Amino acid sequence: QVQLEESGGGLVQAGGSLRLSCVASEIIYRIHAMGWYRQALGKQRELVATVAKGGNTIYPDSVKGRFTISRDNAKNTVSLQMNSLRPEDTAVYYCNAVPPTNSWGQGTQVTVSS
Repeated sequence: QVQLEESGGGLVQAGGSLRLSCVASEIIYRIHAMGWYRQALGKQRELVATVAKGGNTIYPDSVKGRFTISRDNAKNTVSLQMNSLRPEDTAVYYCNAVPPTNSWGQGTQVTVSS
């Protein structure tokens, strides 16, 4: 059974930092690259960070240099360190495989105030 549980969101002022964490069931963690996605109100879900099984990372230009994804293979966890946050980073953040499975967790809300 695929399980994904995100945590660590909150309210932060622009320029601040947050660290998100995700625990994934082994069935997907061991097989796939993992990623963090976000969905802002009224917008489509987008992939904001990817970490391959070997540790290589990929970011879109919108977060490059500000977000850092990492994985702990011993704990089946994926983390997202977010620095220099901007109001446009406000969204619900989810973790999933890359490409994603059909199962999504509840997500964690990140709100950045200006």
